[in-house]
Amino acid sequence: MARFRYSKWDGTQVGFEFDADDIFSELTDELLYHGDLNQALQRLMQRGFQDRNGERVAGMREILERLRQRRREMLDRHDLGGPYEDIAQRLREIVDQERAGIENLVNEAQESGDQRRAEITNEVAAERRMALDLLPPDLAGQVQTLQEYEWTSSEAREAFDELMEQLRSQLMQSHFNQMSSSMSDVSPESMQRMKDMFNDLNQMLETRAAGGDTDRMFEEFMDRYGDMFPGNPENLDELLELMARQMAAMQQLLNSMSPEQRAQLQQLSESLLEDMDLRWQVDRLGANLRQAFPQAGWDRQYNFSGSDPLGFAEAAGVMNQLGDMDQLEQMMSTASNPGALAEVDIERAAELLGDDAARSLEQLAKLARQLADAGLIDHKEGRLELTPRGLRKIGQNALSDLFSKLIKDRMGRHPVDRVGIGHERTYETKAYEWGDPFNLSIERTVRNAVARRGAGTPVRLSADDFEIERTESLTSTSTVLALDLSLSMPMRDNFLAAKKVAMALHSLITTQFPRDYLGLVGFGELARELQASQLPEVSWDYTYGTNMQHALLLARRMLARQSGTKQVIMITDGEPTAHILPGGEPFFSYPPTHETIRMTLAEVARATRDGIRINTFMLDATGYLRTFVEKMTQLNRGRAFFTTPETLGDYVLVDFLDQKRARRRPA
Repeated sequence: MARFRYSKWDGTQVGFEFDADDIFSELTDELLYHGDLNQALQRLMQRGFQDRNGERVAGMREILERLRQRRREMLDRHDLGGPYEDIAQRLREIVDQERAGIENLVNEAQESGDQRRAEITNEVAAERRMALDLLPPDLAGQVQTLQEYEWTSSEAREAFDELMEQLRSQLMQSHFNQMSSSMSDVSPESMQRMKDMFNDLNQMLETRAAGGDTDRMFEEFMDRYGDMFPGNPENLDELLELMARQMAAMQQLLNSMSPEQRAQLQQLSESLLEDMDLRWQVDRLGANLRQAFPQAGWDRQYNFSGSDPLGFAEAAGVMNQLGDMDQLEQMMSTASNPGALAEVDIERAAELLGDDAARSLEQLAKLARQLADAGLIDHKEGRLELTPRGLRKIGQNALSDLFSKLIKDRMGRHPVDRVGIGHERTYETKAYEWGDPFNLSIERTVRNAVARRGAGTPVRLSADDFEIERTESLTSTSTVLALDLSLSMPMRDNFLAAKKVAMALHSLITTQFPRDYLGLVGFGELARELQASQLPEVSWDYTYGTNMQHALLLARRMLARQSGTKQVIMITDGEPTAHILPGGEPFFSYPPTHETIRMTLAEVARATRDGIRINTFMLDATGYLRTFVEKMTQLNRGRAFFTTPETLGDYVLVDFLDQKRARRRPA
């Protein structure tokens, strides 16, 4: 049987996975501030976060910078001109070896004592020395000349043949790196099979371009040449994409060379690949692939500035690596949501950037799926939207965040005597006193009688045995939260705090006080009623004007349909600067006109006559705002709080709970 050991939690243990609730906690402020779930997720992807183990999940900006730094390091380290000097040096050594062989042949002829042999050998030696002296200055010319040269030294000939075979192999690898090793086999049989493969592949490309069916052709192609493609492509598109990436990398290598280097490589390729049919098939394939995959980066080039020389095969590997970096960068730069990262090859990302970055990419790619699986978001018409459960979770997070700032004894400073009369049982009892309602607790009453007189029947009761159930009376509260959405709110960094309070109040009332009503009004140049489902996505108005008059008018109409104690909680950072004209159009003026002040105070008076208390939370208590709010509180007898974004949640939530407790009347 499996055995487990448990230890006391000390805060240092790890092993908890980052779940949907953690993601939503990270998203709350972004979502409330900008009001767009898709943008909030995108910003979270960009900046990254810490998981519940305290480990950093790197964001896209950080990973992209790491990717670009790796690319700069590669370009600063390598030199594309290196292989030519290496080939030239090896050719010089082979030529020197051949010259030494010629001298040995001449010496042997002279030492033989055969005059005729010596004369013939001297003539041959002179011709071969002249041929070596007249070798072209360029590598391609030297290779082509030496391929036709009649060697004197067998060692030099073997060394030259070995070099040519290595260069042919490297050249093929540079064209088709990451494919089967058979692609670098330059034996006549392998070269013929390669030509056949290229021909069949070109025929498939041309058939598809003409609109023909290539499924059967692809199956037959893979049956014949599947060993050349270790990636085991499942369809023609996958195969062609693999080939296009390889040939595009070779073209990028040519683009990145100087004109002299490029000419040398092309001439050298022609000298090494003497088979005209093979060169034609490769060129034909390149043209077909370029037409089929125009976005493969055929015209891209890199500026190498290092001193570390690269051979043909090494250069191809570096170009493939740079190409993969570019592809990863493009994928990350254009990713508008986490799902777009699902196509990232995590193993390749680990090779390019390291395990930490790859794990971060994997975690980022799962964000939306985790939220969807938890029922917090849903995909609708190509966009992500909050579900009702997600809406509740945003409110709970906002509520938790604000309550976490409150000092514990501050929340405990509201003693409430819970003895009372009403319809709500508290599941507590008390000894009956004259005048109490006779809500008799049978169990406690019988127990008291038995405890006093002992067991036995019948049980005789007296007035001293009576114990009644406690109750409390609850008065429902109807609240309208009027939230300032004018442009000054985000400009003064007040918007996030105000919106978080709105979400927290919605969560508090719907979960803790389900009998209560909470209405929402947003106001800027005009006011409008908001639904709870709109609250996470509501943003500020890009217009000037703080129309308190219209906000109070809507709030009064909303509360007219409700019962119980009625109140308006207004959160604002400016005095009234707009009102509604008789025709319904808004009028704006700053500084406020007397007419705007008069009409706003008239609406306050109407709310007062309707028994509506107005509590105002001022986030930027200017002299004008203080003066106006003082007039409003004198009329309405509400309360005014001069607060800041940091303490707004404390004031509003504690005050709301104070009001709830104050309305409980003990019996």
